[in-house]
Amino acid sequence: MTVPATRKDLMIVNMGPHHPSMHGVLRLIVTLDGEDVIDCEPILGYLHRGMEKIAENRTIVQYLPYVTRWDYLATMFTEAITVNGPEQLGNIQVPKRASYIRVIMLELSRIASHLLWLGPFMADIGAQTPFFYIFRERELIYDLFEAATGTRMMHNYFRIGGVAADLPYGWIDKCLDFCDYFLTGVAEYKKLITRNPIFLERVEGVGIIGGEEALNWSLSGPMLRASRIQWDLRKVDHYECYDEFDWEVQWQKEGDSLARYLVRLGEMTESIKIIQQALEGIPRGPYESFEWNDFEYRFISKKPSPTFELAKQELYVRVEAPKGELGIFLIGDQSVFPWRWKIRPPGFINLQILPQLVKRMKLADIMTILGSIDIIMGEVDR
Repeated sequence: MTVPATRKDLMIVNMGPHHPSMHGVLRLIVTLDGEDVIDCEPILGYLHRGMEKIAENRTIVQYLPYVTRWDYLATMFTEAITVNGPEQLGNIQVPKRASYIRVIMLELSRIASHLLWLGPFMADIGAQTPFFYIFRERELIYDLFEAATGTRMMHNYFRIGGVAADLPYGWIDKCLDFCDYFLTGVAEYKKLITRNPIFLERVEGVGIIGGEEALNWSLSGPMLRASRIQWDLRKVDHYECYDEFDWEVQWQKEGDSLARYLVRLGEMTESIKIIQQALEGIPRGPYESFEWNDFEYRFISKKPSPTFELAKQELYVRVEAPKGELGIFLIGDQSVFPWRWKIRPPGFINLQILPQLVKRMKLADIMTILGSIDIIMGEVDR
């Protein structure tokens, strides 16, 4: 009998773009020595749809329904950044009530995004139960979105100078009920996951990023805050009315996959605190400012979409999205179309560090590390 010779050369494996753990159409070309990762090269662009070029050939109002396709799990943030730029260029004041409604919607969207990070992340590392649990809470958030905006995922709710419609009757009470219920859900997640020895074995000490390293790679969001850096744009830039609420920036010291999990779990609880305060203190008044438009287009049925001329200047605006700093570099040209519209997606920047994190790790750790980064290919490829 001939004994097969043991192969000693390296193996190059394609992970993705169809692998379910790639969270979309990311492709990794992985060089393996047995189970050890020698090299990893991410290949992007399978979901590139020319988002920025389309923006430069549309008015802001025409482009608004389209932006929710960047990060399609945190859709309110893409809408917020799209209207924030023109508002700053035109120096448009947002009514207080509209600002409160925006904060409530943004924080609900942050929770929904973190929930749909948590479920697949747990499924990636072998725990199926949380994947079904998170949909229970997420569906309730989408019910609230549907009641306020008319749609569950792609809302088209934000407007230059406010929001499209006021909150419907009874919505605030429903949302407060959800907040109380959701806190019990978070306690359930902690009980099920946080001290689970199999979970800890998979995430503790895996994918460690130091504070200085995180800054050098320009990481943001939970990726940065899990590495000792207390940086949250809601506190730094004082946008909308976040300064009026009492809440804490969530951060951890260790910089590993467990720290990133703990930061996101903590952020969900903080978001509930912000939502509860906003719901209880929401002022009366208009929900949209019409100073940029000389007639109330809501009451006129057949007309072209309202145009908004962008001043001849350049501007960078940013918000603290669930995945990190979502920014837009905008150049106006005294025209209704932006001359330049450059998106700074957090997922794209955070993904850069992946090859460095997975080197000298095991093949199975790629899932853990990639999952802990939290990417959405819609915004990575744009």
